[in-house]
Amino acid sequence: MTLTNWAGNTAFRAPRVHHPASLAELRRLVAATPRVRALGSGHSFNDVADSPGELVRLDRMPRLVEIDGAAARVRVGASTTYAALAPELHAHGFALGNMASLPHISVAGSVATGTHGSGQGNQSLSAAVSALELVTADGSLVSLERGDADFPGAVVALGALGIVTTLTLNLVPAFELRQYVREGVPDDAPFDEVMGDGYSVSLFTDWRDTRAWIKRRTELPEGDWHGTRAAGGPRHPVPGMPPDSCTEQLGVPGPWHERLPHFRADSPPSSAGDELQTEFLMDREHAVEALRELRAVGDRIRPALQISEIRTVAADDLWLSPSYGRDSVAVHFTWVKDIEAVLPAIKLVEDVLAPFDPRPHWGKLFTRWPACPDRFRELVRRHDPAGRFANDFTRVLLGE
Repeated sequence: MTLTNWAGNTAFRAPRVHHPASLAELRRLVAATPRVRALGSGHSFNDVADSPGELVRLDRMPRLVEIDGAAARVRVGASTTYAALAPELHAHGFALGNMASLPHISVAGSVATGTHGSGQGNQSLSAAVSALELVTADGSLVSLERGDADFPGAVVALGALGIVTTLTLNLVPAFELRQYVREGVPDDAPFDEVMGDGYSVSLFTDWRDTRAWIKRRTELPEGDWHGTRAAGGPRHPVPGMPPDSCTEQLGVPGPWHERLPHFRADSPPSSAGDELQTEFLMDREHAVEALRELRAVGDRIRPALQISEIRTVAADDLWLSPSYGRDSVAVHFTWVKDIEAVLPAIKLVEDVLAPFDPRPHWGKLFTRWPACPDRFRELVRRHDPAGRFANDFTRVLLGE
């Protein structure tokens, strides 16, 4: 049976998937295998996780969730999902600063590709990492901590340096959130005010009609909110789809991990993989102009589009992070599952956004590659001189 990603649009070429049950077994396997890469939850929509040789899944490694309450950190196994981790953190009085739309994704895969949530003060999920351990090309176990020279290049590294086995994440005190949906967001609504009026705010749009998902620590005051109206009931981000899989709305307070994601951990999203995805991040100072340019081509985008999501992400210092060095606006496209219809739409979006220096989300579909920092190339050469962890994706990025 052919192994595919979550969406089914990418078939992995590797003839075998190994499931080591211990760190020692993983180290021996890596040292003895000419080409090998790690595969997480398979939620990427391109071949970033594929290997021309062997694939490794760490799902049979010993479970690891070590909470250090004094330091407000947790050390987790790489294959741990946010859905499994978050309730345990909450039970101990801690939280992650943010989560992505889906809690079903693995921590290591999300970190490696620069995955993010939303919120003007919230960084990417990768920015929560304070330390990591990885098995490098000769089977050695390497530990890196924030402050080490290589650390900013090793967190969002696309699997190019080795197989990450554990990550240490910074924590915050547990908190509650309320989630509201407002409909009819005007195109001329003040962007910074709208996106800043909550702990996490997302706009869902088909470039004609727009809704806001607002996640707040406090109640949203009654009355007018930027000329919008309150949703009359629970909503799914894609209009017309049932909201059963979505986290609770209507302002009902609940734990952070049951409000920050759009989708519930105990239920897959309604589309269940019947989609393709693209996302680009730009400097937030260009948000209003970039969104205006996208609306101008909305009629040409819509035939291939299910929905777009607009979010904000605070800057971080990780070299390959799409929000490296700049507060960003992220524009996400959930497409229909028809690559022939979607590719022209992606290229149109790339043309429109080109003046704003867009950076792609590494786990989504794109056709234009950003420049790779020379210092990341040097880091890869040192950690993997023979290309044991290389694949087509990393070779294009590195210009090989």
